[in-house]
Amino acid sequence: MGSEMSYLPDLELFTMGMWSIGLGAIGVAVTGILLANTDLFLSKPEAASLEFLETTELKSLGEEERTFKAGELWKKNGAVIMAVRRPGCFLCREEASELSSLKPQLDQLGVPLYAVVKEKIGTEVEDFQHYFKGEIFLDEKKKFYGPHKRKMLSMGLIRLGVWQNFLRAWKNGYSGNLEGEGFILGGVYVIGAGKQGVLLEHREREFGDKVSLQSVLEAAEMIKPQAADTD
Repeated sequence: MGSEMSYLPDLELFTMGMWSIGLGAIGVAVTGILLANTDLFLSKPEAASLEFLETTELKSLGEEERTFKAGELWKKNGAVIMAVRRPGCFLCREEASELSSLKPQLDQLGVPLYAVVKEKIGTEVEDFQHYFKGEIFLDEKKKFYGPHKRKMLSMGLIRLGVWQNFLRAWKNGYSGNLEGEGFILGGVYVIGAGKQGVLLEHREREFGDKVSLQSVLEAAEMIKPQAADTD
């Protein structure tokens, strides 16, 4: 009986120790989740200058492939350009569709709508074209995702805002797939004609962080078309 009683304090200490470890692990997990939902660990975007963007080599994705400098896109009339994180992503498809809803207003302003992608896999770009009503080009060096390329990895899956974005896009009827690289964050630019500069630069903070359509229109209205060259 005495020997059995001597084990009780050890058992109690062991149980208390396990509870402490368990509570500690829960505390660490909760703290991690709380921190992941702040901007503390989000990489800060570096503004892309006009000089940085205009020298970017882009490739057309039509039957006749050509390589050209990105500055051609906005030389005369400026441009709205979406840097697509991943064409198969349903969040990217949602934003592409919403940007495309501005096409009538942009056409009235004479401002073209374009997109760039990082890679071309299978029919991903062609499938994305159902949602995006502008021409799409390949940016193999990913300069429209820089100068400092920012990534969101598994931390994105424990951010409340990301799950809210997932739910919103799903409720709006969008679907997608997991094809291609989807961790380097994208964005949207409104670039003025000629040397007018970058009028709006929206960098995706987290998966599904969309640009304000009103901000896009306001920036597009600031574009001053360049006079046509005369002989």
